[in-house]
Order: sequence, then structure tokens, then C-alpha cells
Amino acid sequence: MVSGLVISLIAGFVAFAATWLILRNARRLGVIQAPNERSSHTVPTPSGGGAGIVAGGAIATGFAALHAPVTALLVLATSLIIAAIGFYDDRKPLRASLRLVAQILLLAVTIVIAVPLAALTGGLLQPLLVLLLVLAGTYWINLFNFMDGIDGLAASQAVFMLLGAAFLAFAGTAEVVDEPNLWWLIAFAAATLGFLPLNWPPAKIFMGDAGSTYLGFVIAVAALLTVAWGWLSPWQWLIVGAAFVTDATITLARRLLMREKVFEAHRRHAYQVLSRRWQSHRRVTLAFVATNLVWLLPLAFLAGVQPGYAPVLIVIAYAPLAILAVLAGAGAPEAEA
Repeated sequence: MVSGLVISLIAGFVAFAATWLILRNARRLGVIQAPNERSSHTVPTPSGGGAGIVAGGAIATGFAALHAPVTALLVLATSLIIAAIGFYDDRKPLRASLRLVAQILLLAVTIVIAVPLAALTGGLLQPLLVLLLVLAGTYWINLFNFMDGIDGLAASQAVFMLLGAAFLAFAGTAEVVDEPNLWWLIAFAAATLGFLPLNWPPAKIFMGDAGSTYLGFVIAVAALLTVAWGWLSPWQWLIVGAAFVTDATITLARRLLMREKVFEAHRRHAYQVLSRRWQSHRRVTLAFVATNLVWLLPLAFLAGVQPGYAPVLIVIAYAPLAILAVLAGAGAPEAEA
């Protein structure tokens, strides 16, 4: 436990220091992001700060490799490739199809080698299970990336999901406090916390694709591993991610119905609409934080205590959020939102 706490503190410090260095050298690195008609900020701001999270996360994964070398080293390698692709994309945009293929391949390799699939089959043939998990993971990575559009939102969501998962695992079995893999989750959260002060509204630096795709990937893998280890259920993960899943999915669905090119940048998620309507990034980010802590975390806890009611709790978690997202104007043309 003590070593895990020390590694978490180191991961947080490294993340902050690396993010600060990127901020100081942003112009030389070519990561200044100018505002445009599709962005939610109004002044040129450095991007690529998510590389700081990656640096801290690498410390966390290195610690985990002392206890589970195959799993941790593979996750380290594949997550770093994801981050590198994102960092390159921050500077010179890549085609969406190339990013998608890379994500699918890296997820497939990680799932097949690192995740104990026998614990997840649920009666499905393993090839079908892998296909479903890869599709779900790829959707989550891109969903998380889409939701990184205002100050502090994606980072605070990642902290909530990682620490929330650690809390739920501990609530289910207190003995996991001595498990190195639990501290792996906590150290990832600490790395994100190290970045968050520089990204909190008004942000001094943005996460960029380097950070958002990396965090999306790490959270997806963490979800699969904790379910396979028996720490959490899939229902609990669906609940803790509900705020992001609801906003992004309703926005995507409405854009598909209007036959739009869904990979084109836009600012029509509910959180973006609300940030313009309220004229505040901070208020929207705090609204998401409050929703996560007051609404979703207790429901996820109940889903662990009363697993038989988990499907009902999923509906209870998602239905109000879906209604609110529609009322906020998620996916609607800007003239209507």
C-alpha cells in the first residue's frame, strides 16, 4: 500500500512537471491551437498537454510491471503508441480512417494477450467476444476524444472513473487495497490529477488527442481487466461512464439521422451547447462532476451490492441523462440548440 501511494505521488508530480514543460515550450513544439468556428475557446492556447498524463501513466505502468510484467508491459507499449499517434495528430491532422485502424489493431492485440478472456466469455465464442470488445473499446476511445472539448471536462471525468473504479473495487472486497493493480488505477488517476490544475477553467493548456485517446484507451483496458478479475461488473462501468456515453451517443445519433459526416469536428454536444449558453466552461465541468458524484457513483455502488437489480439501475442512471441531453440540444443544428 505504501509503495503504491508513493508511486501515485510520483506519477502526479511527473505529470504536472511534464505538462508545465510542454506549456513553456509550446510554440517551439508547434502545439499552439488557434480558435476557429468549431472550437469552444476564444484565444490561442497550447495543446498536447496530455503528454504529461502519458509520462505519469508510464510511471504507474512501470510499477505495475513489477507484479504483472506481461500485462503491464503490453499495455505500456500499446498505450504509448496510441498517445504518439494522438500527439502527431495534434500537430498534423491524420485521416480518421488511419487513426481508427490503429486503434482497432492495438486494442485487439491488447485484449487477446493481456485480458483473461475466459473470465469474460459469458457463453460467447472467444472470437465473437474479442470482436465485440474491440468495437466497444474503439467506440469508447473516440467518444472520450469527442468529449474533450471544454476546459477540465475530460480530465475530471477520467479521474472520477479511475478513482470511482478503485473505490467500488474496495467496497466490494476490502482486501484489494493491498493489490498492486488497484494502485495502478489510482496512479493513473494521480497522473491525470497532476495535469488537471493546468487544464482547469480557464485552461492554460489543452489535453489534445495525445491525452484524450490515451486516457480513453487506458480506461477501456482497465474496465476489461477489473471485470475479468471480478472486481467490478460491466454494469458498474456502464454507470460510471454514463455522463459521457449519453451525451456523445445522442449527439452522434442525431447527426447520423441528419446524414452528416460524423468524424468532422463540431461543437454540438450538450456540454458544448451548455458552455455557450451559460458562458462558462467551469459551470459545465462542475455540473458533470456533481452528476458523477451525487447520481452515478451511488447507483454504481448499488449495482455492486444488488447485482440482480443492475439492469434496472442502468435505466435509472441513463434515462434522466438522456432526457437532459436532448433538452440541452445535443446534436441539434446550432441555430436550434
